[in-house]
Amino acid sequence: MSRGLSPSGLGLSGVRPIRADSSPLYKERVASPKTHLLTTMSYKLARTFASSRRQCTRGFSSTISATPNNNLPLSGVRVLELGQLIAGPFAGQLLGQFGAEVIKIEAPKVGDPLRVWRELDVDGTSPWFRSIARNKRSVAIDLRKPEGRELVKRLAIKSDVLIENFKPGTLEKWGLGPKDLHKYNPSLIFTRVSGYGQTGPWAPRPGYASVCEAESGFRYINGFPDAETGGLSGPPVRPNISLGDSVAGLHAAFGTVLALLGRQGKRKRGESEGMTVDVSILESMLNLMEGIVPEYDRKGKIRGPSGSSVTGIVPTNAYPCLPDVEAPTVPSYIVIGANGDSIYNRLMEVVERPDLTGPAYQQNHHRVERQEVIEKAISAWTSRHTAEEVINAMTAAGVPVGRVVTVKDIVEGEQVQARGAIKEVWVDGNGSGRAGWNLKMTGTFPVLEGCDTEPKWAGPELGHHTDEVMEAELGLSKTEVEKLRTSGIIG
Repeated sequence: MSRGLSPSGLGLSGVRPIRADSSPLYKERVASPKTHLLTTMSYKLARTFASSRRQCTRGFSSTISATPNNNLPLSGVRVLELGQLIAGPFAGQLLGQFGAEVIKIEAPKVGDPLRVWRELDVDGTSPWFRSIARNKRSVAIDLRKPEGRELVKRLAIKSDVLIENFKPGTLEKWGLGPKDLHKYNPSLIFTRVSGYGQTGPWAPRPGYASVCEAESGFRYINGFPDAETGGLSGPPVRPNISLGDSVAGLHAAFGTVLALLGRQGKRKRGESEGMTVDVSILESMLNLMEGIVPEYDRKGKIRGPSGSSVTGIVPTNAYPCLPDVEAPTVPSYIVIGANGDSIYNRLMEVVERPDLTGPAYQQNHHRVERQEVIEKAISAWTSRHTAEEVINAMTAAGVPVGRVVTVKDIVEGEQVQARGAIKEVWVDGNGSGRAGWNLKMTGTFPVLEGCDTEPKWAGPELGHHTDEVMEAELGLSKTEVEKLRTSGIIG
């Protein structure tokens, strides 16, 4: 990893360590003799803040990491993931795939709700969770308890990045916001994902991806148009994934890497290195909206839905084919994208309509004016052929074409297999005694030359790394760890 991104030297010199007798936890617990055990633990936690600070000043500790893969660009970067479900954890997944050490904080006993979303495996855990939590270390800490929050604070002091996707204000309420933690780790990067961002009148609103997709205008342009109004004919069509969450996760990972690069420059200039990356699901979806805003501004155009085509680009659409022999009752479709001028001419030769070429069809804006006749000509030809026949003919002519496929087709596809885009990762039960199995999941993209981004392990059991982290990173003894567990602070 380049020196600029190295987590060493977090710049904590001059920061006054928290004194044990000034800790609010100490003051709170010492008042009640009934909580002597928790008083002792709180005192211990507060007292060792100074040790954590010294370790951060000397350099980044990676004692709990698996054998580091130093050829990965984020090797040596520690990420503390407080997020749950999709957006925050997807950002953590991406960073972990490129070498970051990700410590995932989960609630004891229940864990991330994604553990039991959608399909469940033989062990009652979602295969989706096994994928999104790959390469992560699961540490079970109860953030509802002050002692749990103090443990997280100490981990944050020794981290480079903190990812969270709580409702804005939640971490501040817990004393874990940027102002709280930058006092002890000025280099810490806060990556915050929320529905509408950390500021503005909508910031306090709960913001799920589906709602933010609607508020971004994305849902309005997805569906089939009303012939008279050009607006939606019926409800908008939703892609059967949580697209807004994943897009926000991509923005969060990208923003985190930019902040790490920015920290390099700040360090050289002697400036405060910490930074907040404020990711809004709404704004992340706006980033996908291409020319919709400037077109409205300059031309007053309100883009509406366009079915399976795209407004203003012709021809690019889904076209029907003859059913496959193996599935005669299942509709078959292919997608053709022939909006390049020379490609369009080749397409018309394949579909036996050279009369639809020439000056009147030469460029895209000409074809937009004649979209209906062009689309009917293409559909008439594809409807007489199987998808395989269409693909062979188009590929031979150099026309971009692809079949509309299922996940079964994807995992069995020759291109996906040749590129190693689907990986098999072993799930061994993490010491539970269950027989293990291989789990297929998507690989790491983009592919970086010379980087080994093979998944190291599937999403672990809840709290599988709790003891390891408490002892190796926070310096707690086995007895102290057991006391924390007995008190319900960790799991």
